[in-house]
Amino acid sequence: MSRRILKYAILGLLSKEDMSGYDITSEFKKAIGQFWSAKHSQIYVELKKLLDEDSISQYIEMAGVKLEKKMYSLTTKGKEELQNWLLELDENVETEKDIFALRLYFLKDIPAEEIPALFNNQLKLRTEKLAFLKEQFSFYFGVEKNPLNLDAEELGHYFVLSKAISREENYICWLNKSLEIIKNKNADNSLR
Repeated sequence: MSRRILKYAILGLLSKEDMSGYDITSEFKKAIGQFWSAKHSQIYVELKKLLDEDSISQYIEMAGVKLEKKMYSLTTKGKEELQNWLLELDENVETEKDIFALRLYFLKDIPAEEIPALFNNQLKLRTEKLAFLKEQFSFYFGVEKNPLNLDAEELGHYFVLSKAISREENYICWLNKSLEIIKNKNADNSLR
């Protein structure tokens, strides 16, 4: 599997419509940000590579009287590369980067009295994120929309949002179970 996943994320976004670098960066703050992130600087470096590889092309669009916007579009080569990547079968399950879980791996080095606060903070953040995701889901799909009636683009968005909701619900469940264990271990002073 290719290591330049950002390349394919950008190609995929450009398969929907021509976009400026700003537009692409904005997309990473929306639904795509629920499963992939990229910084402004990474996106522009990748755009340069894609131009050099002839996977995308660039043109200038006038916005207003004097403002020029650099717009990017997918080339035939870029479409082929995207199609090949989309059909590629994964060989391994991706490991999710989770800073909180990494901290917990070193639990023995965290003062016992600080552990509940770390879990409660994570619970607060995850609960807020879940509320946001459910709000987004309701906005895009409502309660009455049947997934069988969605077109391919809508269905992709539906899958991504429902996966993100499920992920957060499971994380919150795990946090609550973990907090119960911590509470019980603190009660009998066996956390240390």
